[in-house]
Amino acid sequence: MKKLKTFDLLINITLIAGFAIYGLIKQDGSYLIAYFLVGAWQVISMLFHAYKHIFTYKGGSRHYYHWVALISLLTMPIGSVWILLFTAPFMAIYYTYLCYHEVYVKMQRPLAVLK
Repeated sequence: MKKLKTFDLLINITLIAGFAIYGLIKQDGSYLIAYFLVGAWQVISMLFHAYKHIFTYKGGSRHYYHWVALISLLTMPIGSVWILLFTAPFMAIYYTYLCYHEVYVKMQRPLAVLK
């Protein structure tokens, strides 16, 4: 499980950093592609976490993030797409932080805590 979560974290970091660099170099409307690709990867990751019940306990950060993301996705057709245009980069960075925290803090080996 830790390898899968580490892979998820690396893909998130690679997509966000890669598209940030690409956007700075290209400087055209291609940032929308980045929104959809990073968002699609994170939605797939969230669905996997929800299906497997990994760190999605009630009252946890991931649980609340899943609800915010679900409501944001469901309200896109009625106009929240403009709100997501500004909030999506922050949501993507926060989701990457959640993945980092789960891999390197919550999934520590018991002996690592004794250091």
